[in-house]
Amino acid sequence: MAHGGNDNAVMYHTGLSREDLEGARFAIMPGDPFRVPKIAAHLKNAKELAFNREYRSFLGELDGEKVLVCSHGIGGPSTAIAIEELHQIGIEYFIRIGTSGGMQIPVLAGDVVVIDAAIRAEGTSKEYLPVEFPAVADLDCTVALRDAAKELADGHYHVGIAQCKDSYFGQHEPERMPVSYELLNKWQAWIRGGAMVSEMETATLFIVSQTLRAKAGAVMLCVWNQEREAAGLPQDKDHDTELAIKVAVQGVRNLIKAGK
Repeated sequence: MAHGGNDNAVMYHTGLSREDLEGARFAIMPGDPFRVPKIAAHLKNAKELAFNREYRSFLGELDGEKVLVCSHGIGGPSTAIAIEELHQIGIEYFIRIGTSGGMQIPVLAGDVVVIDAAIRAEGTSKEYLPVEFPAVADLDCTVALRDAAKELADGHYHVGIAQCKDSYFGQHEPERMPVSYELLNKWQAWIRGGAMVSEMETATLFIVSQTLRAKAGAVMLCVWNQEREAAGLPQDKDHDTELAIKVAVQGVRNLIKAGK
């Protein structure tokens, strides 16, 4: 939904227009609006564009290309709105940088995880495509992010599947939910299947982007691993997103270079 009916119409939720983007095709997207200026600091000549609801945006330059940084909020519904509106005004590549909880024992707090596919245990993506349709990242975006992680993460990176859910507390306190039997059993199934981390937006990101024929990738910081804690293994918490941000920015740089 936009104000008006022309190419420079302002998007209702993000408050952005095609003119604002100055030809930008790439967007780096955190959930947290207050993480946006931290990411924009890695770009040249970054300037704030808008801050409406959960959508905060900056525009900057990277290797001769305009790059947008725009938050998408928490969960699938707000993420879908951001992708839809940004695609309408010219964004073709969506790179999510977020936080997650580890699910496999080797995934340590502070590690980065490049997401190549997502388990659709949320609701938003089901209003785009049937649940049998896989939520898969764009291959070029995944390779660009993996190569960035290889270069920057000093071995502290993984590539794999994210479990994507709607309820934060359904993961962290499943035993108090009336459907605990389902949550606990499926959690173990996701782990046995090899899911690396749990978060809330990548399934929507991948499915909406697929529907729009846009390209999407994602890189997560592992904040904490409840499975390591349950196993009595050494366990810390790490909320420093700087490494994941650097991987996301370098991933975009890799995509720009490949495009040239």
